[in-house]
Amino acid sequence: MTAPENWAAPFPFLTPAAIEQMEALPALYAEWNAQINVISRKDEDGIWERHILHSLCLGGIVPHRPGLRILDIGTGGGFPGIPLAIAFPHVQFTLIDSIGKKIKVVQAVVDALGLPNVTAIHGRAESLKGPFDAVVTRAVAPAATLMGWSRHLWSKNPNAALYALKGGDLTEELKGLKSTLFPLPDILPGEFYSTKYVVRIPAR
Repeated sequence: MTAPENWAAPFPFLTPAAIEQMEALPALYAEWNAQINVISRKDEDGIWERHILHSLCLGGIVPHRPGLRILDIGTGGGFPGIPLAIAFPHVQFTLIDSIGKKIKVVQAVVDALGLPNVTAIHGRAESLKGPFDAVVTRAVAPAATLMGWSRHLWSKNPNAALYALKGGDLTEELKGLKSTLFPLPDILPGEFYSTKYVVRIPAR
């Protein structure tokens, strides 16, 4: 699928090399999706809007100092972890999912792009060992559940936090949690993003 015109404009942190790698993603996923159903056909047609750009909305919010360790829980086919790893090659990313065929695709995409800062793991966050400075995730579980899965994984970084891509009315889900919401329409236009957020919840 052809990249949207000026798609990188909202993401000033992207280098020319990162933009080139990002534009290789649709063809790689189309090739793998023909063999293993990793993302739905509708989502494959909308891979830029629904996966790549959606993932990159985290880029201006998640910390990305060199050497930081970031965990993507329930990465599926590699979102948001792979776009973020392309954007920030100096940050170490661990992508974990409980479905083996999805991690197989993640590893294949990582290998095809030559991303040395990504580790792909077939497993569950509850059995993983840290430490991590940040956790990213997208539409995997309620916020309180994600914080429970992550509680043994945090580094001593005082700014360690969960960053979750979520949508809709989050009032009940976030009740009792110390959360900050970043509306995605502040980053990208379009109906798809109109009721979506990055939710930040500090580790402690």
